[in-house]
Amino acid sequence: MKTVLQINHSLKNEPGALSAVSELLGFNGVNILAFYFTAQGKEGKLHFIANDPDKAMNVMKTAGYDIETKDVIACVVPHHPGGLNAVLKPLKLAKINVDYIYPYIGGGEITVLILGVESVNKALKVLKDNWIRTLGSELYHM
Repeated sequence: MKTVLQINHSLKNEPGALSAVSELLGFNGVNILAFYFTAQGKEGKLHFIANDPDKAMNVMKTAGYDIETKDVIACVVPHHPGGLNAVLKPLKLAKINVDYIYPYIGGGEITVLILGVESVNKALKVLKDNWIRTLGSELYHM
């Protein structure tokens, strides 16, 4: 299965909480490649992709952070008007809901989006059948 590992962490929505996670990972040589943070009231949820997921998980667990992981899809999106719909429309036609979407922040020459979907295997097949390139562990080294 061609996926990447997303690390999820719930944290307090207060000044410095997100910075503390970033500082911890950076101090330990872990680079955040893509992230999504959302907050409701006093609680926040961080979803991120690290260049070394095993090390990121170890660092966070050792520091006492509770984490969860999830396989997500990293796909290359055509960079032209309607390019995003080249990814979204086949998923819509297959009745696959996109729960969330966020960008890879080190893109260079290509645009990569991270997709959280309920049915990862079905979504991967639909994307492949529609010539959408997906990335696996190679994303960690781009």
